[in-house]
Amino acid sequence: MKLLVVGGGLMGRAAAYDLARQPDVAQVVIADLNKDRAAEAARFARSEKAVPLRLDARDADAVAAAFCGAKAALGAASYDLNLGLSCAAIAAGVHWCDMGGNNAVVDAQLALDEEAKRAGVTVIPDTGLAPGMVSLLAMHGVRSMDEARTVRLRVGGLPQRPRPPLNYALVFSVQGLINEYVEPCAAIRDGRLVTDIEPLVDVEEISFAPPLDRLEAFNTSGGTSTLPRTLLGRVRDLDYKTIRYPGHAAIMRTLFELGLLSRREVELRGTRVAPRDVLERLIAEHAPRTEDDLVLLRVTVEGTKGGRPARAVYEMVDRKDPATGLTAMMRGTAFPSAIVCLMMARGQTKPGATPQELALDADAFIAEVRKRGLPLEASFEVL
Repeated sequence: MKLLVVGGGLMGRAAAYDLARQPDVAQVVIADLNKDRAAEAARFARSEKAVPLRLDARDADAVAAAFCGAKAALGAASYDLNLGLSCAAIAAGVHWCDMGGNNAVVDAQLALDEEAKRAGVTVIPDTGLAPGMVSLLAMHGVRSMDEARTVRLRVGGLPQRPRPPLNYALVFSVQGLINEYVEPCAAIRDGRLVTDIEPLVDVEEISFAPPLDRLEAFNTSGGTSTLPRTLLGRVRDLDYKTIRYPGHAAIMRTLFELGLLSRREVELRGTRVAPRDVLERLIAEHAPRTEDDLVLLRVTVEGTKGGRPARAVYEMVDRKDPATGLTAMMRGTAFPSAIVCLMMARGQTKPGATPQELALDADAFIAEVRKRGLPLEASFEVL
C-alpha cells in the first residue's frame, strides 16, 4: 500500500523511516514545500520505498493529486494546515492522522466526524507522544480498573548532559516550547473540568533510575489534548506536567512574570516589539541543540479493582539511537504517529473523526510500540 507523509522535518522523516520498514507498505511519499527538504527526508529513510514530492499544502489541486492512490496519510507539518488537509483527505477517501499542536484546530477536525463516517474515512488528530501516546496509555489504565480515580501524566524531553542556565536543549521548536509555558492548562480536579490552570507552577519532585533521580515536573499546556473531556465523569483527578532538570521551572516562571513570554508589544526606542519574539530569538541562538537527548514518560492511574486499591503505571526512558541517528524525541513522537497511520491503513480503526484515546485498540498499539524497540514498561498491581 501507498502512504503519504506531509512534512519533511525531523518528525516527518522519522515517521517515513518507520513506515518504509513495514512489509505491507510499498511506497512512502514524503511531501514538503521545500523540495530539497523532501529529498533529504527521503534519503534519511534509507529505503527505495521513500519517494520525495514537492507539495504546497495550501494548493487544493496539488493536495488532491498527492492523496491519489494513498491508503492513509500522516501530517507532520504546521498545525495550521491540519484542518484543510483533513478535509482534503475525507474528499479523497484517505485516512488521516497528524501530530496536532493546537486545541482549536483539533476541535474543528473532530467536528468533521459525520462527514468522515459518510466517506468511510478515519481522522485522528494530535497523535505523537504528548499529546498522543500518553492519552492512549491513560485510557488503557482506566479500563483496567473497576473504578479509576486519578490519572497523572508526566513527560519530558531533555538533554542527556544538561548545561546551565536553563539545563535544557532544544529538542523541538522554540515556539512550541514557549506555547507550553504560557497557555492555560486543562485538568480534572475533584471531578470538575478546569481549563484555566496556571502554567509553570505546582512543581513536584520526580525520580527515575540514576542518574535521573533528581528531576522536577510542573504544569504545562497542550499535553492532554482531548483527554480531560474524554475522562470527565470517569475520574476524580487528572493532570499533566512536563519533566525538567531542577530549577528550570523557577527560571521560566520568573521570565513569565516579568512579561518576557508575552506577545503584547512594548515601545522601545521608538520601535514596538513583542518581548516573546526577542526571547524566542535569543533562546534559539543560545540554547544548546543536542542530538544526545532522552525522553521520559510516566503515566500513573490509580483506582480500585475487586474492591481493593489498584495502580497501573506506564514508564519509558529512551535515548538517542546511535545506530540509526534517530533522537529519542524523534522516536518517541514519530513512531507512535506512524503506528496510528498504519493501524488506520490496515483497517484497525472505524470511520469518523475521533480522539486517539477512543479510536485505537490500546493493546495492539502498545505491542507495536514495543516492536520498534521503545522501552515502554507497564505494570499493574492490586495493593
